[in-house]
Amino acid sequence: MLIAGEPSGDWLAADLVGTLRDQLGNRPVRFYGAGGERMMAAGVELSLDLTRHSVIGLSEVLRNYAKFRRFFHMLLRQAIHEKPDVVIGIDFGGFNLRFAQAIRKAASKIPEWSPRIIQYVSPQVWASRAGRAKTLETTHDLLLCILPFEPAWYAQHAPGLAVEFVGHPIVDRHSAESPTSSRTSAEGEAPRGNVVLLLPGSRAGELKRHLPVLLPAARRLREEAGATIRMVIPNEHLRAVAELISGDLTGVDVQVGGLENALRIATVAIASTGTVTLECAWFGVPTVALYKTSWTTYQIGRRIVQVRWLAMPNLLANDSVIPEFIQDEATADHLAQAALELLQDPNRRMQIQKQLRTVVASLGSPGAAVRASAAILRTVLGHNPTRIESRYDRIE
Repeated sequence: MLIAGEPSGDWLAADLVGTLRDQLGNRPVRFYGAGGERMMAAGVELSLDLTRHSVIGLSEVLRNYAKFRRFFHMLLRQAIHEKPDVVIGIDFGGFNLRFAQAIRKAASKIPEWSPRIIQYVSPQVWASRAGRAKTLETTHDLLLCILPFEPAWYAQHAPGLAVEFVGHPIVDRHSAESPTSSRTSAEGEAPRGNVVLLLPGSRAGELKRHLPVLLPAARRLREEAGATIRMVIPNEHLRAVAELISGDLTGVDVQVGGLENALRIATVAIASTGTVTLECAWFGVPTVALYKTSWTTYQIGRRIVQVRWLAMPNLLANDSVIPEFIQDEATADHLAQAALELLQDPNRRMQIQKQLRTVVASLGSPGAAVRASAAILRTVLGHNPTRIESRYDRIE
């Protein structure tokens, strides 16, 4: 049984299922649970498309609490009825950690059911509420991490938990090309002039909060630096949301998908904090990061978050590699000024690109799903599936 609640988790789960099928060969295995279209295409029997209901921030979670409670109990009833041998949570930590606790409690009352519980992608307990690591220690048989500093953190905070760093999936996504590769367009031509790439986020809530500051910043960059402004939106639904919010997108080249090609020609990006900042790092794009959330979520977060940065390149480098502006600091003027300084200082851009290469190098080698499936099979079957691991170099 697999549960993924966001598009990124749907992608990870689909890759994992494909690799597990490859390793298990002709063994009859049934994959089912909750996820999205990619999992369905990989042959997972979906009881529920959770990715269609993805939310972020406390206020959105509270507004959708009853719905997610209903989903939770529906999946729990299915698990108790079907008694899967393995339950794998794919990211979606808030939901999956509670689900693991419920599964463990239910299984304790059913003598013939002793499922292995695995989490693929650590919840960010190292950023806030570190005590949840102890909960993982009691509920999970294995935690698969994609950030290199996480195993050492868990060794200190939850030494009884089995933890493996399998590498970051972004490496597999772009392994056919070199990190921070030369900047050319899809046609192989060098970009002309400055290109500023706007990456407002992958959820409607992020667009609603980010576009009102991103678009005025973009106008200033176009007027003062003569920059070409391009914005990448993940899908057509979010494009419609962006047009509804913005009204007038004159002067902004809006494209749906094609992030990699856009990054190849970008001089500077202004991006929502999170995984997309790692995409920027891979392509060596100096980035200004921002994040705005609801007042309630921010007030709670500022009291419990224990890390200095939110942008992934800064977290991985443990340094302020790229400028980031959070909540009230994320104004149009601040974003525009930071981007202007990068556009006007090629030496600083080169220094940032050098630091980004170090960040990318820390993410491991290709084969995250392969190593993840190997670790799962070791945990479940109690043997070392060398056929999987021999396909890629192991992470040192």
